[in-house]
Amino acid sequence: MFRHSQLETVQAWLAYPGHAAMPIHARIQRAIRQMIIDGALRAGKPLPASRSLARSLGVSRDTIESAYAQLHAEGFIERRVGSGSFVSAMTEFAQHHRLQQRGTLSRNQAPDLSKRGAAMSHSGGVREILAPRPFAHGVPETRNFPLQLWERLERQVLKEHGTSALLHGDPQGTEPLRRAIADYVNLERGASATADRVLVLTSSQQAMTLCANMLFDSGDRIFIEDPAYYGARKAFDAAGLECIPVSVDHNGIVVDQIKAEPRKVKAVFLTPSHQFPTGATLSLDRRLALIDWAARQRAWIIEDDYDSEFHYAGKPTACVQGLDPHDRTIYIGTFTKALFPGLRIGYAILPSQLVKPMTVGRTLLDGHTASIAQLTLARFMEGGHFGSYVRVMRSMYAQRLDVASQLVRKHLSDFVEPAPPAGGLQMPCHLIGDISEQAAVNAARRLGVELLGLSALYATGDAKPGLLMGFAAYTPHEIEIAVRKLSIAFRSLSLS
Repeated sequence: MFRHSQLETVQAWLAYPGHAAMPIHARIQRAIRQMIIDGALRAGKPLPASRSLARSLGVSRDTIESAYAQLHAEGFIERRVGSGSFVSAMTEFAQHHRLQQRGTLSRNQAPDLSKRGAAMSHSGGVREILAPRPFAHGVPETRNFPLQLWERLERQVLKEHGTSALLHGDPQGTEPLRRAIADYVNLERGASATADRVLVLTSSQQAMTLCANMLFDSGDRIFIEDPAYYGARKAFDAAGLECIPVSVDHNGIVVDQIKAEPRKVKAVFLTPSHQFPTGATLSLDRRLALIDWAARQRAWIIEDDYDSEFHYAGKPTACVQGLDPHDRTIYIGTFTKALFPGLRIGYAILPSQLVKPMTVGRTLLDGHTASIAQLTLARFMEGGHFGSYVRVMRSMYAQRLDVASQLVRKHLSDFVEPAPPAGGLQMPCHLIGDISEQAAVNAARRLGVELLGLSALYATGDAKPGLLMGFAAYTPHEIEIAVRKLSIAFRSLSLS
């Protein structure tokens, strides 16, 4: 018979809510198997008769027989006619247990990662929030998205394409979506694109990772804005590139620093529409100077146009790709900000000679983007719904930016100075009081408000302490509540 503690172990497996989906005989079998692996039931130990164990556990004898049969099939027990069931004499169980113990001891130790893995895992203080709360940055409003319209278009796609939409898709992207993207960026962003030069991806982050690994070797140099989007820096660091930080002012990246660099640099990464995180727009003369530099150096310009749809002050400047006659610019866009994060569709407009190798490289990452979502998005764009939705959201976000800046000036004027950008989904604020950036972030988080410290986005020692406040996903009422919480948090810090 089992000892009392062993019987309790089996009963615990039966009662544990996490095992509720598992058949009763499987729970009993797993409990006994674990006791054997752990050494609680040693080799040669007899198991209770099936009738006796069934009575103790309040189950049928057939249930116990099914558990014993599976244990016997797996080699954990031996069944002897006329004698009963016994724990197998195999010694591997004890060896496995010792290995398992060693594995448990090492779980808290640092993992043996490659240099690339270590670079990828280094968070740099960035937190990804699944359920956004004010003022998580880079998050669009999703509560107003026309779900019924999207569902109707998706049903049309399934009716037209049937089960063929369930198969593997073109790794470059479906032709209708590539055509819709090319038409859109040509019209709205002044790009020079054709459907055959569009590569559909899951995100702009994937596009940057693909560029980093397909275009450069470890040790190659790339210019990057300072401060910069942390995802880009992580992608380039993980690929072993040497990132050379370049200052940003109110006109964007300082091109004179790029032109003065004596060493060979193979690319520049920039966010020219709304520089992340400052919100500065790269001036036209600097765009033309970068294009000239890239042509002379045979370098690449990687242009991340992540939220250019949302420009609130005047007309947006044409993208660098559309101004570049030398075909040295890789244009990256995403629908994560313009529509909703769960869509997972981004894209790159590539120079023609890069389309084939980049598409092949993409297949090694994840094969292709889901066809149903691509075809639905294509219809959403072709029907004019995308343009209409963006116009509505642009007006809403402009209002929310105005509300956020006014409330910050009203309630937080002793601590921060807002710097409303010309566009985008977040507003930088400069610290002017005597509280530290990290203390402000921590105090806000304790009250349920999310802020990103600007210092973490700088590569050099020229970091200016400040906070990044996302405003797009939050109503004026939600913004006001969060700002008032910040006022309480910051005043308590200044008094301590």
